[in-house]
Amino acid sequence: MKTTETMEGKVVMVTGSAAGIGLACAQAFAKAGATVIMADINEPKEQAEKLAAEGFNAIPYRCDVSNAAAVKEMIDWIVATYGRLDAAHNNAGIQTPQRPMAEITDEEYNRTVAVDLTGVWNCMRYEIRQMLKQGGGAIVNTSSMGGTVGFPGQAAYIACKHAVLGLTKTASIDYAAKGIRINAICPGAILTPMAAELIQHNPQVETDLLRDIPAGRMGRPEEIADAVLWLCSPQASYVNGHALLVDGAYTVR
Repeated sequence: MKTTETMEGKVVMVTGSAAGIGLACAQAFAKAGATVIMADINEPKEQAEKLAAEGFNAIPYRCDVSNAAAVKEMIDWIVATYGRLDAAHNNAGIQTPQRPMAEITDEEYNRTVAVDLTGVWNCMRYEIRQMLKQGGGAIVNTSSMGGTVGFPGQAAYIACKHAVLGLTKTASIDYAAKGIRINAICPGAILTPMAAELIQHNPQVETDLLRDIPAGRMGRPEEIADAVLWLCSPQASYVNGHALLVDGAYTVR
């Protein structure tokens, strides 16, 4: 099966798709033949228009995934407009300011949990309800290599990414017999705007990362997109409840 045919005719939603990994994934789904709803708190209008100008089906949608009512409204709109939701990539996330755990404020902690964990919870709840009605679907949640190991100064973020893996694994058991596959992607150090901002505030982060990545480089968003596309495609039909590390061998060093 050619890559360009893996999602032909499917309806797919990607959250956090204005930039970075989410944008790369939305582009990959569109180029694989899907109709892609590009959801982000910052409506990715220009990004969707660029894909549309290239002949692909991409639709921008503004949504705050931490708001359950807004997520339900989005899923309802997708189904009312396109009839179904075949796959979803719950990717929206934010980074906690890098400080030791006891120095992270309540506001910073609560906001990180609201987006990085509750946002995934909200999306999954309504995605699964729709997929049960239509007889199946595929969901990929963005965790992180930080969902499997710890990093200094990122307690709230890392706690959420660990929790996303627990949520993914448990939900995959709940719905495997219903035709719904739920997996997680665990990106390593990827050159995204979020990573660039972190490095800008602390250049030592990049030095430390490159020292510890056996591949000797940071990854590209497109490399994560390839993995997410595969997890949602028929080629991964028996892959369920898996946390796929794409990290240049960082976590096995």
